[in-house]
Amino acid sequence: MQTGAITGYIDVAQLVLYAFWLFFFGLVFYLRREDRREGYPLETDSGRIVDPGLIWVPAPKVFRLNHGQGTVAVPNDTRDSSRELAATRTAPWPGAPLIPNGDPMLAGVGPGSYALRADRPDLTLHGDPKIVPMRVAQDFSIAAGDPDPRGMPVIGMDGKTGGTVSDVWVDRSEVIVRYLELTIAAAEGSRSVLLPMNFARVDAARRCVKVRAVKGHHFAQAPGIAQADQITLLEEDRIMAFYGAGTLYADPDRQEPWL
Repeated sequence: MQTGAITGYIDVAQLVLYAFWLFFFGLVFYLRREDRREGYPLETDSGRIVDPGLIWVPAPKVFRLNHGQGTVAVPNDTRDSSRELAATRTAPWPGAPLIPNGDPMLAGVGPGSYALRADRPDLTLHGDPKIVPMRVAQDFSIAAGDPDPRGMPVIGMDGKTGGTVSDVWVDRSEVIVRYLELTIAAAEGSRSVLLPMNFARVDAARRCVKVRAVKGHHFAQAPGIAQADQITLLEEDRIMAFYGAGTLYADPDRQEPWL
């Protein structure tokens, strides 16, 4: 027999090849199970639960959250049945477009959809709220070469003023500006809302903040926050969803084709 041969029909190279095939099959099987750890079992837009079978869904794995905030096990069958879809399907088949019910800016569908994240603030490595106003994070300041938006009026896509910037919210971990806090004047009294910084453009020459996503009167409808000096993960998603909805629903012309 030749070098490496075990029998007349089997040699070391064959065994190595077969071992590689088994390893590769096991790796693909493992990865295909792990990518079903979150979001499974699937739920269709008609509300039907799709059962992928026991073999394709991994056993629940428990993740410990930092700073003693509890544990999360995935996959799980947790569903928020209290959250109803504020939209009407235009056709009975799967994948049919949805038309928002009521105010499309607050319906929570389409570009205004949001995830039900934890209703607690995101924390730094030291356990402090990560995103806070500069009146709390007093060791932060606006760079000398950048315009300070505090005191500037906020102008919507229709050219009307929606409020005035009263403070700047910073991310202590990323060291960037996350939100502008606006004071909205209303008949029942003033109200504070947050404007995500990535929806705003500070015009230093005209001393104003411009927002193309919504109109001036929309700022008063923005979701609020429960505590004045911190924001939860759920509140962040809802606020971002509101301005995201404005990119389509703030003006009826945006829902029509350009040509």
